[in-house]
Amino acid sequence: MRRVTDHADASSPWRETLTLPFERRTKSRQRAVLDGGDEILLDLPRGRALKDGDLLRAEDGAVILVRAASERLSRAAAGDAHALARACYHLGNRHVAVQIEALTATYLEDHVLDAMVRQLGLTVTSCTAPFEPETGAYGHHHHD
Repeated sequence: MRRVTDHADASSPWRETLTLPFERRTKSRQRAVLDGGDEILLDLPRGRALKDGDLLRAEDGAVILVRAASERLSRAAAGDAHALARACYHLGNRHVAVQIEALTATYLEDHVLDAMVRQLGLTVTSCTAPFEPETGAYGHHHHD
């Protein structure tokens, strides 16, 4: 089984892809199956979640493109920035990973959280899409 131990330079040509949901992209050590069917061992430095578009280098020199899998999400739309800030505060207080965009907060689908956010005045819809939440104040940020 091939071992993947490091990130590759953003300009590296890639030939293989690895599609993972958010939860799996937060784990630095795990077995995974490339989209082409080959099994690999991810043995990456701790503390950095993989993001859509990251490039990884296997010990044999192969470069692998990371893709964020589509997941069932709840998208909460706010009428103003204050309502969005309140919702994000309450979601963060529950340690929920949140993807924040203009007047929307997106999180992994959860009917209990949906009810809470609706009580705060936001409109919640379900969708299926890749999930790229905020990394947090001390997380590594992705730069293109």
